[in-house]
Amino acid sequence: MNLNQVTVPSHDLEIAIPFYEKLGLNLIVKALPHYARFECPDGESTFSLHQVDQINPNNDIWVYFEVDQLDQKVAELINLGIQFDEMPEDKSWLWREARLKDPDGNQLILYYAGENRKNPPWRVMGMSNE
Repeated sequence: MNLNQVTVPSHDLEIAIPFYEKLGLNLIVKALPHYARFECPDGESTFSLHQVDQINPNNDIWVYFEVDQLDQKVAELINLGIQFDEMPEDKSWLWREARLKDPDGNQLILYYAGENRKNPPWRVMGMSNE
């Protein structure tokens, strides 16, 4: 099984689309006002937005995008006017993360984990298809 796509709600795709393009995603479907889909610049995954009338105030969506040069990417995004809630920081789970919200309040985490993404020191052994 391979994760193909994640879809998050958006109140206004006209605002959300340029935000995600600034992050570096490539717009491949623009079916306004209801839907937009992006290619991730690395890998085969896609990311999409679907229009909703109202955003749930208890939104518990967290989307992680891995970036090899995290600190550099965050600096570039800040120069483009993107605001971060947390600057890059090394976490106890061995990932380096920066946190921000999209225009609809969806929690985004830009991170770098490298080998620790799938193989942390505490990985459950014998639970792989390899």
